[in-house]
Amino acid sequence: MKLRQQLFVPAILFSAMASAGMVSAAERMTVTVTHTLDQARPSETITIPWSEVNRALPGALLQRIAVRDASGKALPYQVTNVAPQSKDPKNEGIAYGDLIFQHDFAAGEKRATFTVEKTDVVSPVFPSKVSARYIQERLDDFAWENDKIAHRTYGPALAAPAPEGSGKEVLVTSGMDIWFKRVPYPIVDRWYNKGHDHYHHDEGEGMDMYNVGKSRGAGGTGIWDGKTLSTGVNYARWKVIANGPIRAIFELYYDGWDAGGAKVSEVKRFTVDAGHYFDQIDSTFTFTGPQQLTAAIGLNKTPADKGQQARVQPITQPADRALLQWVEQQSNDAFGTAVILPTAGENDYAEDKLNALITAKIVSGQPLRYYVGAAWARAGEITSRDDWTRYVASQAARVRAPVAVSLAAGK
Repeated sequence: MKLRQQLFVPAILFSAMASAGMVSAAERMTVTVTHTLDQARPSETITIPWSEVNRALPGALLQRIAVRDASGKALPYQVTNVAPQSKDPKNEGIAYGDLIFQHDFAAGEKRATFTVEKTDVVSPVFPSKVSARYIQERLDDFAWENDKIAHRTYGPALAAPAPEGSGKEVLVTSGMDIWFKRVPYPIVDRWYNKGHDHYHHDEGEGMDMYNVGKSRGAGGTGIWDGKTLSTGVNYARWKVIANGPIRAIFELYYDGWDAGGAKVSEVKRFTVDAGHYFDQIDSTFTFTGPQQLTAAIGLNKTPADKGQQARVQPITQPADRALLQWVEQQSNDAFGTAVILPTAGENDYAEDKLNALITAKIVSGQPLRYYVGAAWARAGEITSRDDWTRYVASQAARVRAPVAVSLAAGK
């Protein structure tokens, strides 16, 4: 079955070993990961259902395992709690979700093997490269980041009217913001603690220089009727599901809005992985009336910082089902933004006054998966329009050709 951008292939060996009474004696599990692309796949995230780990290593504890590559090097790992059960009285691992780790596939490297082993000692706490949190101290912002890029969006306190004379900021939008980083360590807490004015200036770590306003920002959604984009307002509720060290997962809930007579609500689930400029988003729209609607994901047409006399270059890559921008600024350096929408058609592009859009049909209650990314030239890795278009094409290729994971248990 398909499992979050990768194909999971349970080993037939498991059932045979279980019937012979051998699985319970296993001390390690071998993990083989393959893919079909010739390109490099840095920071490839590998997920294994904990139920399979427990089948191979009965009674394994999340804090007493080691994940090793083919050379024997111990790798950072994460075990999520994304599971239907919240308790595990028999220590069967039913309260856990996935075992997660990463591997950098070099160009032409299409196969890698790993082992998962029980240990007698407690595993180290790995430094986290991802974070997602509610920012109560700043008008209900919700912010998330990895070691490449940071984002935020806006909650109900920011949308609330300002009491007379308070000077409170008011912004009503479900658009998505970007905080551009030039350092790999977490910056969200530090920037909020520095104060609102500071993070609009690059003091060595990056800056908030992206313009959202009433637009979709970078990756906000709406319902498109061919002429008009109907959108919700600031998120109403949030839920953090997993929070590092490799992957953060959270949800934002948007109350219903009118879309041409249809009442639409939305839940966005974000999956944020270390080492990537793109986040995966699964938006589930719920509505009554029409059997289908058309969802649109947007990029602000005027995303540059104030006073930058920016040149915004819109780009489409139909083969990749991607919508891009490359934005050259006067003094704050260039940046790229992009949306990849795998279920869009090659001609499913549109625009309104504020946004460039890419569209796809949706059914009520069924998630729409897409990817939103951004990169800043000053960070030093993606410094030109060509770099950005190549990176987006590479990401789209990875989406089309997920890795396959197979497992085998043994001593």
